[in-house]
Amino acid sequence: MTLRNRSSRRLSRDRGAAAVELALLLPILLIIVFGIIDFGRMFHAQLTLTEAAREGARAESLGSDPDARVQEAAGRLGAVGTEVAGACPDSEDAIVYAHHDFTFVTPLSPILELYGSGVDGSYSLSGKGVMPCFD
Repeated sequence: MTLRNRSSRRLSRDRGAAAVELALLLPILLIIVFGIIDFGRMFHAQLTLTEAAREGARAESLGSDPDARVQEAAGRLGAVGTEVAGACPDSEDAIVYAHHDFTFVTPLSPILELYGSGVDGSYSLSGKGVMPCFD
């Protein structure tokens, strides 16, 4: 048996192994990539929502409309619900809560549902802003 025959047999046995390995690892890699994208977006939305609630509390403490300020500060998040818990001058602090339903844009939730996860494609985010009332 020559060296050429041995190497050609080895190559014929390994043919298609890379495709099988890719087929086995691709779902896991996609879950990781989609998770990074969606959770990065969700983290950004949470930070934006907290900042919007803080701006709403600041507006309330200065006597302005907190709802309009929250919507303006939330920017591209879309619909943001606002709740004023402490209003000036009745309390010491202006407290504003902002709520937003975050929706995943990648197909992460259908992929995770195949594995029995309870992720339904949306997540409720909330932010809280507190500012002292100015007289």
